[in-house]
Amino acid sequence: MTQTSIWKQILDPSHRADPYPLYAELRKTPVVREEDGSYVVSTYREIVALLHDPRLSSDLRNLPDYDADAQEQASGEGPAALPPTFIETDPPEHDRARRLLTWNFGPPHAPSRIDSMTPDLFEIVTSGIDGFVGKDGVGGKDRSGPTRVDIVEDFAYPFPVTVICRLLGVPRDDEPRFQALSDAVVKASDPSTGVVTERQRRRAKARADLGQYFTELLDARHGRLGDDLLSGLLRGDGPEAPMPYEQVLSNAALLLVAGHETTVNLITNGMLTLLRHPQVLDRLSRDDEPDLAPRVVEELLRYEPPVQFLSNNRNTLDDIEIAGTTIPKGSPVTLVLASGSRDPDFVPDPDRFDPDREYNEHLGFGGGIHYCFGAPLARPETQIALTELAHRLKNPRLVADPPPYRASPSLRGPRHLLIEIDGVNPPQHPPP
Repeated sequence: MTQTSIWKQILDPSHRADPYPLYAELRKTPVVREEDGSYVVSTYREIVALLHDPRLSSDLRNLPDYDADAQEQASGEGPAALPPTFIETDPPEHDRARRLLTWNFGPPHAPSRIDSMTPDLFEIVTSGIDGFVGKDGVGGKDRSGPTRVDIVEDFAYPFPVTVICRLLGVPRDDEPRFQALSDAVVKASDPSTGVVTERQRRRAKARADLGQYFTELLDARHGRLGDDLLSGLLRGDGPEAPMPYEQVLSNAALLLVAGHETTVNLITNGMLTLLRHPQVLDRLSRDDEPDLAPRVVEELLRYEPPVQFLSNNRNTLDDIEIAGTTIPKGSPVTLVLASGSRDPDFVPDPDRFDPDREYNEHLGFGGGIHYCFGAPLARPETQIALTELAHRLKNPRLVADPPPYRASPSLRGPRHLLIEIDGVNPPQHPPP
């Protein structure tokens, strides 16, 4: 009987609640070849080296078994397949697309876009927590009874969805439709489901459907553009030529999915971790450490990151020798970011949650040219969300630990996070 590899055990949903002991086993061999010919890299220094190595491609089209026909076949009689997103390309194609996106997103060209959203972030968070009042007794007839809240459904999901909709100019009422499409994209990217060509086909179909959604959305505007990110891309704001229409659709679909999927997990993982470390939660609930929230979020990105690993499209353009192993040209490569961030050869006492670490460099947002595009927004979203939850929830406690987890091994987070509270304090921090 063939022994199941450590990597396959990590992909198994039964280990979703705590994959970190398996990561520790995986790190004993920094570079592992799997039966399918792919390579899994799990140690910090080796991951960082590959993230900055131009011989590691992010373009699926460089894979030997890439099926170009799958893109068209996936759509069938439906929407046409979309071109790769900017994170699925290499320089110079990647660099130009990222510049165009950045021009409309943040510094140095649009420095006020994220900062100007701060009042909106506070308003959305405040409204979300206010919504807890009246549930199961709080503010209702039985004021003495505890309130049961699902942090995922009642807070961590609606918040970043509302934010990304405002950023892109997407109607919030369309959430049921684009969430179903987003779920299809995430499921199609799960490396534990199906062979590579089949996942490629399903991913192309899911993205084509999202592209069709954006096409209909833009058609309904009748050419009227606003000040949102999507309008900026269509106008061609910036010194370079406008981004081709199909690339606008493709990258808008990416930002819509990534803009809420990862932040939902970061907020939920954060609240779960704080409830498991009540002394930190208590510190965050006070106002005497103004720099604590940023440090908590950075430690969360190291300790319980929403993106556990990068796979699917990383592949070698040449032979690469790393940690005494030669990864042959044309090999798929998975970079296990969550394992690298807990590498004891780089981080002292890595399995301890400690926001007071003097030195905290992590892989929570990846690295290299594909460093997380949405990091400037995810950080303040999570800082505000966790701070306000800490301030306003009275005696929060977990209903079940561990909670049930989502199926995806790469975008890891609880499917539900049920807590009980004794009430909700009034807001302490009015929107700026």
